Amino acid sequence: MMRSLYSGVSGLQNHQTRMDVVGNNIANVNTIGFKKGRVNFQDMISQSISGASRPTDARGGTNPKQVGLGMNVASIDTIHTQGAFQSTQKASDLGVSGNGFFILKEGKNLFYTRAGAFDVDSDRHLVNPANGMRIQGWMARDLEGEKVINTASDIEDLIIPIGDKEGAKSTKNITFACNLDKRLPLIQEGASPADIARGTWVVNKSLYDSFGNVSVLELRVVKDLNTPNLWNATVLINGEQNSNFTLGFDNEGALASLNGQPGQKGDILQIPITFNVLGANVGEVGEQQTVNLKLGTVGSYTDSITQFADSSSTKAIIQDGYGMGYMENYEIDQNGVIVGIYSNGIRRDLGKIALASFMNPGDLQNQAILIL
Repeated sequence: MMRSLYSGVSGLQNHQTRMDVVGNNIANVNTIGFKKGRVNFQDMISQSISGASRPTDARGGTNPKQVGLGMNVASIDTIHTQGAFQSTQKASDLGVSGNGFFILKEGKNLFYTRAGAFDVDSDRHLVNPANGMRIQGWMARDLEGEKVINTASDIEDLIIPIGDKEGAKSTKNITFACNLDKRLPLIQEGASPADIARGTWVVNKSLYDSFGNVSVLELRVVKDLNTPNLWNATVLINGEQNSNFTLGFDNEGALASLNGQPGQKGDILQIPITFNVLGANVGEVGEQQTVNLKLGTVGSYTDSITQFADSSSTKAIIQDGYGMGYMENYEIDQNGVIVGIYSNGIRRDLGKIALASFMNPGDLQNQAILIL
């Protein structure tokens, strides 16, 4: 009699455990990164009244007689399925697609979470604002003038240096990958200013010296009157003529020669331009600067000036200098790389957020964090 009551009570008690888990799932329906729980039950031990018997020549076998003594909870599993993403328009709100956990640090202790509602604190650390734990990853380091992220090194606190200054960098190269319209008209001798304007491709580009002083390079290109597929170029710096050169193209519109010298396929055609930068005061001459005009690769269409019957373009002309600027904002890309955005238009890799993966995520134990 008592055993039957105990068996029934075990069912009620363990059913209460299941209801607790279901209730917790419902309570956390809006909790970011929450993973639902699931309860599995199993029989408890059974009392054997009689065992099984094997068949004989006279009679068949019999099954054992056993009385179950109730049930208990076999496991409470965390179901690590992929959740839905929600756009917040906030750069520091993150989510993980696939396996992995963000790594948080408090003192020497590491914690793991799928909830990516992060923010930057007053010390410019990337943190979980709910508990102040610092997000772990790898900061970028300077290597020969470039920012490099070494993901093979130890993880560390991530710092987003809002307001940091980026010094000026002098222009070393201007890279051209634009198009000259083959349909541009020839400029005949005695042409009117309007005809000259129609037959001239003009591009202006700002150049920077090491102090951030700006000079303006103007490139004017016109068709040669006598030779097909040949263009004459004039370089002006701050409105004053600097140098001249010629560009030749093959019959398929690809770059072929510079100053009458044919190149081999794959050769990079470039020409140095040297000038004096403007001084700090009106009429003052500054330091001398040399900028390399990278006109393109012989036989290439993708990284060179081309000559096609299409509109002349200035979109793919890039110079590698810039003036001084301040970090104003940041963004985090789909690979977890933190990119700083500066007032001078420069973008710098600042670091990368680390993810931890586990063979059995269900083996992780929930940890309550007390905020005092």
